Amino acid sequence: MDLSAAIWRKSSRSSDNGGQCVEVAANLPEAIAIRDSKDPDGPKLLLTPTGWATFIHGIKTGDFDH
Repeated sequence: MDLSAAIWRKSSRSSDNGGQCVEVAANLPEAIAIRDSKDPDGPKLLLTPTGWATFIHGIKTGDFDH
C-alpha cells in the first residue's frame, strides 16, 4: 500500500522520554497505519477501520493488560 499521503500523528499515550512513541495515520481510505516513531522508514502495521476499532476497544477494556 502506498503510504506517501499518510499524515502521521503521535499517540497521546506515547512517552516522550526514551523515544517509545507510536504514530498513527488515520487519513488513508482503506487502512489505519501504525509505526514506531524511532523507525519511520521501518515496517508499518496496517489495520482495516473495523480492525482498528476492535483494537482500540480491546485497549480501553484492558484486553491487552498483562
